[in-house]
Amino acid sequence: MRSLKQLLIASVLAVSMQVQAAEPFTVAIAANLKYVFDDLAAEFKQETGIEAQSVLNASGKIATQVRQGAPFDVFMSADMEFPEGLYKEGFAVTAPKPYAYGLLVLWSQTGADLSKGVAGLTDAAVGKVAIANPKLAPFGKQALKAMEFYKVKVALEPKLVYGESITQVSQYVDSKAVDVGFSAKSIVVAPETTGKGKWVAVPEESYEPIAQGVVILKHGIDNNADAARKFYGFVQSEKARAIFAKNGYKLP
Repeated sequence: MRSLKQLLIASVLAVSMQVQAAEPFTVAIAANLKYVFDDLAAEFKQETGIEAQSVLNASGKIATQVRQGAPFDVFMSADMEFPEGLYKEGFAVTAPKPYAYGLLVLWSQTGADLSKGVAGLTDAAVGKVAIANPKLAPFGKQALKAMEFYKVKVALEPKLVYGESITQVSQYVDSKAVDVGFSAKSIVVAPETTGKGKWVAVPEESYEPIAQGVVILKHGIDNNADAARKFYGFVQSEKARAIFAKNGYKLP
């Protein structure tokens, strides 16, 4: 027979292995959520005791990573298209629901004249203009729509600098590597960036509404079902909606 000491050691080891095996609850987030997610995660933890960690990237890159087996539990995209694709392919277990609408802005830290908006970017005094990769980042896609609306896309092409995501666009603006960047209102109104340079809103009629969708991923149901379901519900709660509104988003 095993001694009491051996049984205790075996019990401790078993608990230790379970703790090590438990995967952290991970939310893959679009780059425009860089600052607002901290507020969401703090409120979610206060409500549920569950800690949500984030992985940030362009929405298209996240979708590719999910298809390649990345251990993400929930996906908060910057559009509806990428999560819808994952749902149709069986990588997500819920159809995407819009949790917020992103708003496009022009942002500069070089003193560039933004008073003429998108049309004014063709002026000779304005140098490089950064946008997120339109194939991967919905905000980049809508930046192109705004250029087309003002009939300046062809004229601006020689000036364009592409970032992988809104985060990289922010880096270009911060470092003054570009004169102007197409960014998200949620980025420029964040406490971390308030007062850095100046920004103007891009008129909403010049681009398609940036509906941002959330889905529970298959990995979430298989490994962190309780946390995933609770977070999915929380993102659509009144408390979360208030956080989104405070951070520069429109509400569905």
